[in-house]
This record gives sequence, C-alpha cells and structure tokens, in this order.
Amino acid sequence: MSDRPAPFPQPCDRAYEQLLEKVRYDGAYPTREKAEEAVRLVLAGLGRQLAGDERVELAARLPFEAARILTAQIPGTQPLTGWAFVKDLATRTGASQATTRWDTGSVFAAVAACAGPDLITRILRQLPSGYALLFGRAQLTPAA
Repeated sequence: MSDRPAPFPQPCDRAYEQLLEKVRYDGAYPTREKAEEAVRLVLAGLGRQLAGDERVELAARLPFEAARILTAQIPGTQPLTGWAFVKDLATRTGASQATTRWDTGSVFAAVAACAGPDLITRILRQLPSGYALLFGRAQLTPAA
C-alpha cells in the first residue's frame, strides 16, 4: 500500500443505479427510466459545457456510466449561460423549459453530492453565470 494520497478524493460511493435512484426520488420521477432520461440529457449537456481539469476530476468522482455520458461529449466553443443551457436542453428534447429546469436541478443535485462542494465551486467559476442556481446555490455577483 502506498503512502501517497490519491490525486482526487474517493469517487462517489454510489453505483450508477443508486445515482439514478437519488435522481428519481429527489426529482419525484414516476419511473427509473424517466430519471435515467434526465440524467443522460443533463450530463450530456454538461459535457458540452465543461472542459479542463474540472471535467476530468468530475468524471473521476461520478459512477462509471455517468462519467462516460459526461465525457462522450465534446466541449462547445460557445459557452452557454445557465438559462441558455436549460433552453438548449429543452429544444433538444421538445420538453418545456420548466420541465427541463426541474430535470437539470434534480440531476445537478446528485452530481453535486458526488463531486463535493469544493469541486462544484471550481466548476461554477469555470461556467458562465446562471449555473449556481441550477446546482442549488445562490448566484453571487461581484460588488461593483
């Protein structure tokens, strides 16, 4: 056994099935399949927004199947604000923006539980404005 610490904290100790159950329960989805649709949609969208070390570290903390969804996407060249992110996902699925906002919040809550507060803070610093609310945090603006 090595005395050197792991490069990242231990990955989320939940299997993908448990992640889906958390999303299903927290998001009040009627079935596991509906929760999985939300997870796939939102993680793919996040994968198109997130790049760099934060992307790698988040993938390392998620269950393998969730990490694969996130990393299968190529980050876009035009970052979307939080609201534009929700609108983009709604357009891709044909769902209402309110439903998509709910899906995003439900999935991001589970992602935040796996990632931990420090990594989420770093992710929010990388993303344009509007994502803090989607992760259930206050959207803080710098003083003028």
